[in-house]
Amino acid sequence: MKSNSKLLVKKLLCGALVVLSMPVSALDKPKTMEDMWQIIQAQQKQIDDMKANMGADTSKVTVSTIQNPENKETASNAPSSETKVATSNVKNLERKTDILSQEVEKLRTNLAIPEEAQYKSAYGLGPAASKVYGVSKGLSIGGYGEGNYSGKVDDKGSSKDSANMARMVLYAGYKFTDKILFNSELEFEHGTTGAKGQVSVEFASLDFLMDTRANIRAGLVLMPMGFVNLIHEPVFYFGNNRPEVERYIIPSTWREMGAGLFGAITPSLTYTAYVVNGLDASKFTSDGIREGRGGGSKANAENFGYVARLDYVPAVLPGVTVGGSAYVGNSGQNNTSLNKVDAFTQLYETHVQWKYRSLEFRTLGSWGFIDDAGTLSAKNAKTIGSQNYGWYSEAGYDVLPLFWENTTQYLAPFFRYERLNTMAKAPTSFNVDLAKDWEIFQVGLQYKPIPNVVIKADYRNYVTQQVKQALAPDDFNLGFGFIF
Repeated sequence: MKSNSKLLVKKLLCGALVVLSMPVSALDKPKTMEDMWQIIQAQQKQIDDMKANMGADTSKVTVSTIQNPENKETASNAPSSETKVATSNVKNLERKTDILSQEVEKLRTNLAIPEEAQYKSAYGLGPAASKVYGVSKGLSIGGYGEGNYSGKVDDKGSSKDSANMARMVLYAGYKFTDKILFNSELEFEHGTTGAKGQVSVEFASLDFLMDTRANIRAGLVLMPMGFVNLIHEPVFYFGNNRPEVERYIIPSTWREMGAGLFGAITPSLTYTAYVVNGLDASKFTSDGIREGRGGGSKANAENFGYVARLDYVPAVLPGVTVGGSAYVGNSGQNNTSLNKVDAFTQLYETHVQWKYRSLEFRTLGSWGFIDDAGTLSAKNAKTIGSQNYGWYSEAGYDVLPLFWENTTQYLAPFFRYERLNTMAKAPTSFNVDLAKDWEIFQVGLQYKPIPNVVIKADYRNYVTQQVKQALAPDDFNLGFGFIF
């Protein structure tokens, strides 16, 4: 696109030489690019003649004549009639050149901005979050937003329906050089900064791009685990709500202060590895490790965590991605109220994604382990599971190509099944809470009139696995999302 734009601009500048001989009234801005091409084709033959004539005329203009536009020369150096004509022609051409150059500059600027934005993921980040990697230098702006209506299906009437502007996000990046750039995500949640909402820096990091195989990233980084924690833009996942497995077991959005390496070992095998501040076990709950995240807000760093991820895209299986990640680290943070226990925490996940023509399929499984869960449970007066797990599978199929082969719109019914247990095993002397073992059945519809705007509708059914009773009211959700 850029090479074609540069070629077109060069041709436009050639056309500028042609129309310099036109009267000013003829220098109206072309209504379309076709108009400019017609001018170029009609006047192409005159270019060489104009250059020759201009050269012959301007060669007779002396420096003193050009610098003295009011022609206040002495009799001894008074210009000839031919010189006066040449001077007049030069001034007229300069005026026309100025007018035309402004129009050509506007056309050139328009050509530099593609009519259709191209969204492409880079280094595992979401496409809108990756825009800074595609610019040559300077500032890059992107973002996304999502809002929804949630209707509770509750026979008792104890739960209320709600409408929510869930998120409005701005990506801001700056490319200092080809090797050094800054990238960030600023998120406004729930439409306000009051009691029900907040403003957060989701990530803010410096990248040092040294080599395809090894690059450095430092700052507030997204933990490279699962699907949603890295790519959480609403047009890229099914349903109005992110999978619960990737909220409770993998606590998305999960970010910590840290530094590490990322790159491609081979074109098909990529990796990310960070050292980050550790989790805070004093904030763990019966719902898992989610509340123990530091989030870059004066996070405790007496202990460190270590996280790594691998993704493999086999060339023999187009559209398939297989990968996994692991997090390990002490979470005690030298806390005297916890008797300075290590609270060694582990979290592992593996995932598979397959995109084939109109079919999209994902599956993910995650397992977590927390040492010293008995001490943590006693301190919090609530059972903290020493083990937890969760998995889900989902599939969607774009049906519009079955009816319109070349359509750019997208309409996919989808289904998702989730199973998770934040208390798969309780520490000694503590009881398992059966309500923490639950499953979700979800069906929905996803419509994209254009690739960066989505309309969503879905229904979720919640039950506990072991006692088969309602865990929470079912809900119907209707919403929208966009990226830019």
